[in-house]
Amino acid sequence: MKKIKKTFKKIMKFFKEFQYKEYANTNKLFLTFVISSLLNSTLLRFFTVKNYFAIKPILADLAIILLFGSFVYLFKNKKRFTYLLILSVIFTLVCIVNTLYYTYYMSFASFSLIAVSLSVVDVGDAVVENVLEYKDFLFLWQPILLIVVHHLLKRKDYYNRVQMSENRKKKFLGTLVTGISVYALFFMTVTALEYSRLSKQWNREFLVTKFGVYTYQMNDLIKSLDAKFNTLFGYDNAAKQFRDYYNTKDNTKKTNKYTGIFKNKNLIVIHGESMQVLAMQQQFNGKEVTPVLNKMAKEGIYFSNFYSQVSSGTSSDAEFTFSTSLLPVTNGAVAVSYWNREYESVQKLFKEKDYNTLSFHGNNGDFWNRNNFHNSLGYNKFYSKNSYKVTEENSIGLGISDKAFFKQSTKLLKKEYDKNGKFMATLIMLSNHTPFSDVDKYGEFSVDIKEDIKETTETGETVSKTVSYPYMEGTTMGNYFKSAHYADSALGELITSLDEEGLLDNSVILYYGDHDARLPKKDYVRLYNYNKETDSIKDKDNEEYVDVDFFKYELDRKVPLVIWSKDKTFEKEVKTAMGMIDVMPTVSNMFSLDPKYNLGNDIMNLKDNIVVFPNGNWLSNDIYYNSNKNEYKVLNNNAVISKEEIDNNNKIASKKIEISNDIILYDLIKTEKDKLNKSEGE
Repeated sequence: MKKIKKTFKKIMKFFKEFQYKEYANTNKLFLTFVISSLLNSTLLRFFTVKNYFAIKPILADLAIILLFGSFVYLFKNKKRFTYLLILSVIFTLVCIVNTLYYTYYMSFASFSLIAVSLSVVDVGDAVVENVLEYKDFLFLWQPILLIVVHHLLKRKDYYNRVQMSENRKKKFLGTLVTGISVYALFFMTVTALEYSRLSKQWNREFLVTKFGVYTYQMNDLIKSLDAKFNTLFGYDNAAKQFRDYYNTKDNTKKTNKYTGIFKNKNLIVIHGESMQVLAMQQQFNGKEVTPVLNKMAKEGIYFSNFYSQVSSGTSSDAEFTFSTSLLPVTNGAVAVSYWNREYESVQKLFKEKDYNTLSFHGNNGDFWNRNNFHNSLGYNKFYSKNSYKVTEENSIGLGISDKAFFKQSTKLLKKEYDKNGKFMATLIMLSNHTPFSDVDKYGEFSVDIKEDIKETTETGETVSKTVSYPYMEGTTMGNYFKSAHYADSALGELITSLDEEGLLDNSVILYYGDHDARLPKKDYVRLYNYNKETDSIKDKDNEEYVDVDFFKYELDRKVPLVIWSKDKTFEKEVKTAMGMIDVMPTVSNMFSLDPKYNLGNDIMNLKDNIVVFPNGNWLSNDIYYNSNKNEYKVLNNNAVISKEEIDNNNKIASKKIEISNDIILYDLIKTEKDKLNKSEGE
């Protein structure tokens, strides 16, 4: 304690004797760098999490800027500008990349996403059309200002005058100590919960809100490097938690009236690109956006409260979670970084029942590393772009159109069936992919409002006239509805062609939306609040105005899940809250499969369920909980919400995220199986 007091006194003495005015006059370029970098990080939070006046992230960002900037004094004058410019460019890139990423994913970027970015380079057009905005260029003012200030100082012979009177070592130590002191002051305000979130790194929005973007990015770099060495550290603790979790989990096989209903039937899985329930709910001029999907929902088992649980791996995360009943990793994408682990998948469970497991996708096989990833999941064969005849005429967006893809896939599937018998096949759609700009290829479908009115002419004759109001025409969401209508039409053609080939007679179709379409909030506002008379948005004080707040936006990201068969045996709507993680155990029960390492539940056994999202948010039948702000929205007005319930569900969410990450990072299913086999051999 005496040493701490002594050190504290020295620091206080240092600040007391420090010549601030002289420092400011002799460090103009450095101070320009510090202030402008701090303003840029504040600007980022202004565009994203909106807490630009919060003192904690400002302190954290300032500390990082001072700590990295202090090393400039180890260089001579001529090289200082170069060092500060390099730092300036790095900090600016951090802001630009994160604002772009937040616009699209409502989260912040990770170093582990570099590999992911290389994998999905084909979506560059989507970024330019739907994500890149003028605001993203505003951050460039910072390095430009630094260059301008540098040249102005150089013209005034500033650097030579400063060189005469400076003590480089003293300035370096002074700035370094200041940075450390600011950081110490910041960490004195950090709570236990915030420390916990920082160590786990899975709620990125929370971290930027509390720790600032620069500390978040530094911590992310450390976590990304740590993941590369995860086999060296932490395995024993992760393995113990894994064993404890599954040993205490109720493994009693529960049966219900859906147990074995599809035993020995073929399963055709349709991966619906960017399909939201929102599209199923829309009609324009009396025409449904998705008439085929709506019909399937009425005739089959429709899970109407179903949510995707993707992270940065988007479509590949949906495939992974559907297949394994595990959550995606919180940094990067399993398909790219952890494809070579051993997973218990629904494909492997079908193979144990002598099914032929197949996947079909009209994109390049290396997109999301599917050539390797699908083999790891347990598919016997993957038909990718080189298996299809792709022309300019039959292409939409990223590749072959859904209609051409389904037509050719049906022929391939028929050959596989004739040769190898019963199958489990996944067909991954592509056309309904952002940026939804190929409107001339989607077919005619208006998203305006048309009204027939009667007018009296000057001669007294009554004539009918059609009046059109723009509504969603020309918007991203409007184009999305056109694209979704095309995808739905392709689905209808697929069902017809499967039936013509005799592939529906003993088959079940499972259709799921892989994730939401990442539509801009302003388009939701227009959808719900359009005033056709003025072709504008209703005023917020209008009693009919629908507020698209955080919760409304998140709940509207719901995606469809339908299980349908030709005989239309089941006409049932399941309203229990459900996530992609619950599909594998639910399907396994219906097909008499026996998974052991699922984190989800057979939804047919539950009246309520917790849907956990990778960022720590969760929902049940009663509430949606926002872990970033510790806020929730009541979804069931008859529910009584207690603090104990929220705390318990937070523990469940945290544990599922932790166990899932450990299984993936440490390859626990393989290592624990190997240990078990070794002990049995002895």
